[in-house]
Amino acid sequence: MEEQKKVGDNVSNEAVKRDAKSLWRSVRVFLSELLDIRSDTDRDSTIEAVKKDISFKGHNAWILIFSIFVASIGLNVSSTAVVIGAMLISPLMGPIVGIGLSLAINDIETLKRSLINLAVMIILSVLTATLYFAVSPISELTPELEARTYPTILDVLVAIFGGLALIVAKTKKGTIASVIFGVAIATALMPPLCTVGYGLAMGEWHYYAGAFYLFSINAVFIALSTFLVAKFLRFPMVKYANSKRRRFVTQMASLIALVVMIPSLYLFYILYKEQVFTSATKDYVTRVIRYEGAEVVKFSQDYKSKRIDVYLIGALVPKAKIEEWYTQLTEDASLADVSLKIHQGSDQSSQMAEQLSSAVKSGILEDLYVNNQQALADKNSQIQLLEDEINRLKASALPFQSLSEEVHINYENIARFGFSNTINTNFEKADTIPTFLIEWKPSLSERTKRNEEAKLKAWLKVKYNLDTLSVARY
Repeated sequence: MEEQKKVGDNVSNEAVKRDAKSLWRSVRVFLSELLDIRSDTDRDSTIEAVKKDISFKGHNAWILIFSIFVASIGLNVSSTAVVIGAMLISPLMGPIVGIGLSLAINDIETLKRSLINLAVMIILSVLTATLYFAVSPISELTPELEARTYPTILDVLVAIFGGLALIVAKTKKGTIASVIFGVAIATALMPPLCTVGYGLAMGEWHYYAGAFYLFSINAVFIALSTFLVAKFLRFPMVKYANSKRRRFVTQMASLIALVVMIPSLYLFYILYKEQVFTSATKDYVTRVIRYEGAEVVKFSQDYKSKRIDVYLIGALVPKAKIEEWYTQLTEDASLADVSLKIHQGSDQSSQMAEQLSSAVKSGILEDLYVNNQQALADKNSQIQLLEDEINRLKASALPFQSLSEEVHINYENIARFGFSNTINTNFEKADTIPTFLIEWKPSLSERTKRNEEAKLKAWLKVKYNLDTLSVARY
């Protein structure tokens, strides 16, 4: 019996193992089919489409110029919708994708064309934006412009995944246009170039340097993403008849790819560290810098100097409490080498006074704006009510006797004439309409009656300065 039980257990275990292996195979097949993009890739058509989008001549050049103007206007008035619209119509990504693909397939001729057209694209875009901002009457730095003056780790991540989405969409049989439009918006190549033009027009070197740095990051990581996907999908390499030329081209393409990749990875690391520092300092100030009766007016952090400046207003914080804050700062591993400077209300330095003054002014202006908007809306409502009342009084105060005599002289075909105020409502608002009643002589034709009524209505409007009135028959 016991031997039979062991045999049964062994058979049961073998069945479970077979089922588990079968399930694992099914899962692997499902995942491979779900994530596989090689089977639906049209390599030849993709290469042809990328090469076609590289050139910036004729229509593409004019579309670029007009879209730069649209984007510059949007940035100038801080309109996100206008900037998005400009990014949808701009043909900026063609040469950048061309660089990544040409490096992946060792196509030196396409690489040259891509680099030349990329330079043409940048120069044309910057000149157009500079021209616009030089003649624009609005010169202040708007939030939309300021957001494009420095890169963050988020810009790098968006460029990487946006570039991956773009090239994957281009390689699919039947390109997914919606993805390409979405990547054009997400990677935001155009606004940094417009901001470069703004910096040049205003003579602010740190604006155009930061904006061009942001554009370069986006361009490099889009090209890098294209390179990686083309290698993953095994795009066919360009073959050269001369073996020495083939080796030279391969070596040059590999060298350029390394030159692009190594600084890109270093840049990614630096921006990542800066973002971690920024997030850690914000969390530290929010969580630690607290004292009853004192309020944080503003705080700033500088990654290069590893310093946090916190500005407080209200009750003075004791030295013991500030020392406690210093201790908590050094205990934080990500902020161990960071220095903290606390500025309190008793600090009469010009920097502290300026910070407090700016914060107070900002609050006062915001309150004034909100209050004025509300007061203006109330005044408009009162004016409308008074105008309606004046019109009603005008209509009710008509000198009916003299009016009827004048009507009788000018319109001899009127047999009877009357006047009343009619109150109408659409169940939201009531309105009083002056109504004139007329009875025509029977001998008058219908067409003549309508013409005479129109003339009478126009005359009464002018005579008594009425916006609305009604002419009706008995």
